Amino acid sequence: MSVMEHFGKPVSEETLERVAVKLRERNLEAIVVSGAGEARDVVLQRLPAGAEVHAGKSKTLQDIGVTPELAASGKYNYLRNVYQSMDRKTQMREIRKLIAAPDFMLGSVSALTQEGILVAASATASQLGPYAAGAGKVILVVGSQKIVPDLSSALARIREYILPWESSQVRAAMGIDSFVGKILIIEREWVPGRITVVLVQQPVGI
Repeated sequence: MSVMEHFGKPVSEETLERVAVKLRERNLEAIVVSGAGEARDVVLQRLPAGAEVHAGKSKTLQDIGVTPELAASGKYNYLRNVYQSMDRKTQMREIRKLIAAPDFMLGSVSALTQEGILVAASATASQLGPYAAGAGKVILVVGSQKIVPDLSSALARIREYILPWESSQVRAAMGIDSFVGKILIIEREWVPGRITVVLVQQPVGI
């Protein structure tokens, strides 16, 4: 079996529903949808008009149409639009503080175990702090192809499947390879309702 077949194949609807139950047992809200359009609607319905929203650079959010809506609609205080107009040489401290604790943080993860453990890897780790504790609310969209049996499989998915893809993107844009800088493991949430996981039967993201 190829790496693509091993880590890129969606799980069954029954497995997805079982993972949703495991997430709820860990004090995370779980919503199961069939496709990208439904996932987009679920995310946007949870964002009040004018809400302060940050989003990690995410192929999943791009695939479901959330990123373009945030960037262009004008309905939200989208922090990426804000800090991209700021001077990184003179305002880096302000930028760092701005994106560390948004009211709403959107993104995805690298893998999700069948026991409901979320695993997110990043080179810069800029999204991991808000995921873990900084953001008021976190909404994570996870395609069912990201579901793996256990933590060791999650780490293998990061190293063998995601990193080569990420490196190809960074190499094309910047002429360098990417790397795994930091990994966040979310086993449980303290605050009820803080983290919502939108589980998508259709593969979305990488």
